[in-house]
Amino acid sequence: MKDIVLYCKSYRRDFLRLKRLLESINQYNIDQIPFYISTPADQYQDLLSVLGATSGFHWVSDESIIESNPRVGAGIEKTRSGGLSQQAIKSEFWRLGISEKYVCLDSDCIFLKEFGRKNFISADGNPYTVIYQNKEFFQLAINRNHSRVEENLCLEGDRVKALFGREGPNYYCPCPPFIWSAKVWQSLDEQYLIPRGLTFWDISTPEHPETLLYLEALLNFHAIPLHPIEQLFRIYYYDWQYYLLLRAGESEKKLTTNYLGVIYQSNWDSDLDLGSSGKSFLSRINRRLKRFLRYLQSYV
Repeated sequence: MKDIVLYCKSYRRDFLRLKRLLESINQYNIDQIPFYISTPADQYQDLLSVLGATSGFHWVSDESIIESNPRVGAGIEKTRSGGLSQQAIKSEFWRLGISEKYVCLDSDCIFLKEFGRKNFISADGNPYTVIYQNKEFFQLAINRNHSRVEENLCLEGDRVKALFGREGPNYYCPCPPFIWSAKVWQSLDEQYLIPRGLTFWDISTPEHPETLLYLEALLNFHAIPLHPIEQLFRIYYYDWQYYLLLRAGESEKKLTTNYLGVIYQSNWDSDLDLGSSGKSFLSRINRRLKRFLRYLQSYV
């Protein structure tokens, strides 16, 4: 079993983003931490055709991750939305026994500077945990009249916290990379799920995201010591946030002072979507118009 690996669960639409991520890993991964990619088995050849001769990764199938949990029925991913399936597959990667710890990345991540084990693992050998209250982003959203962003995330935090009966402030880790320990996932399985006759697929819902389930399991079952750090990447959740920070002088070069990388979240930055869009021409024009108006609004 390896000490730590990088891991990304991807799918066909994100393969161009994944290629960009892989190129950044090959450029900046000074400790040569192994990088694992999982996709549906029937998308493997498409993956190779997009990545081409680029090396530096190991592939596993999503199906092998699902099958590693004997309490989960085959084909369960077909009964869930793509987003929920992705949550569960990422969170169950530990069951393959490849590594005790894994840095879980999304396809839209980009490393901007050199990184190694010391960025993810503390002196005692336990992983750091990205955990914070998200106040800076909440305040920015409120300042720009997007108060529902804070309201929705607070409700999300309250719901997951209530599963474990914990009181106190809400904590978040909404931004990859997530530094996850197999011990924490195993404690959730053995101390919460199995006694209730549940699997991770049962509790991973839009109301209970995997990032908060991990944090609450750690806070409740103490499988590893808590070594808190802030987020490792700058994430632009929304185009209005990106335009506003760009207007304030932010750039990728400046980000390297405090961050290992950057994420232009694919829910608004669709330029690297692989394949044709399923949306109508008018829908695409309307989306671009709204994005341009939000760009103009950043001057206000």
